[in-house]
Amino acid sequence: MALTAWGFIYTASGADPDRETVVVTPDCRSVFVGVDRPEQAIRVTRRLVAEGVQLIELCGGFGPVWAARVIEAVGGAVPVGAVAYGAEAVDQVHAIFT
Repeated sequence: MALTAWGFIYTASGADPDRETVVVTPDCRSVFVGVDRPEQAIRVTRRLVAEGVQLIELCGGFGPVWAARVIEAVGGAVPVGAVAYGAEAVDQVHAIFT
């Protein structure tokens, strides 16, 4: 099965998950959704699955705890991945999200 739709959920202060940017390519629909708080990703994830995305990726701002909660929320319906940062980036990432 070819990938035809996927979602990326990112954290950004003030982001409204009810507004999204959809990037259409000839063979794949990419949906990018911003959330203000990580708990909003649960609802967004369920919505994206209902809309037919085949996989979901989370930005590194979620961390392992929220990534696990999102994975649990989809109940195995689609694969969920999370961006990870190496040790060399920890201080820089921390400064962005605090």
